[in-house]
Amino acid sequence: MANGAATLEAARPASEAGRLAAAGTRTGFSPSRMIAVMRKELRSYFAFPLVYIVAAVFTLFAGLRAWSDLNFFETMAFARDIIQNYWQLLFSDIRQVLWLTLPFITMRSFAEERKLGTIELLYTYPIRDGEILGGKFLAAVVIFLMMIAFTLLYPVYIYSIHAFPLFPLIAGYMGLLLIGGAFLSFGVFVSSLCESQVVAGVATLVGLLLMWVLNWNEAAFQSQWLDALRAFSMFDEFDTFAKGVIDIDHIAYFLFFIVFFLFLTMRSMEARKWTGRR
Repeated sequence: MANGAATLEAARPASEAGRLAAAGTRTGFSPSRMIAVMRKELRSYFAFPLVYIVAAVFTLFAGLRAWSDLNFFETMAFARDIIQNYWQLLFSDIRQVLWLTLPFITMRSFAEERKLGTIELLYTYPIRDGEILGGKFLAAVVIFLMMIAFTLLYPVYIYSIHAFPLFPLIAGYMGLLLIGGAFLSFGVFVSSLCESQVVAGVATLVGLLLMWVLNWNEAAFQSQWLDALRAFSMFDEFDTFAKGVIDIDHIAYFLFFIVFFLFLTMRSMEARKWTGRR
């Protein structure tokens, strides 16, 4: 796979390199250069089977969760608010599937290119670090949105059988988009620190897991340090959206989380200038 990636980068059409270089002659941040990086990343994603495998695994497990959750409520807990309870359980389950799959999307963002040496080629273009980061992050977001789009089949099917209020559904999907973006920003940051995409993927999984388990037993472990660490636990922040409530504070929390780790990624990219690391 590594040799194939290197061959693909070496065989990239000259026109693409020309577009990036030509765009780089302009000063200041350029969305067109960022979009060019994003398109290059998407071509790289879809050139290998990993993205298809990750999307298939996500769709399979999310579909199984959707079926099992609905079967549970049909069998055990019919009530007036069954649909709202169903969405709450389903969105929480999809959140877990995203935690298991999205790290395998972001793990190659920087780590694989640094390992193959193609990151040096990208850095030779007159492109700002922010444009490189923005393009890579947006490419991962596009893959994430495609994965989430498959889950829209569940509410469409249920709505065709019986109409239900749409606001809890909208709130739940907003929460999925926010927590998915947070997962991606953290994963891209971890990838910028690693030279192996496997290490980056595993480190992202473990890091997100730690943010999750911080709130598992709050009563047993109380301290000022743990209270500060729990502020990084985004999983509890998502529960409000899963319950069908849109809270501005929680939206701001996720947006801050995304911006914070993208900022750290920028600092990691700039570190190469004084460490000599690519």
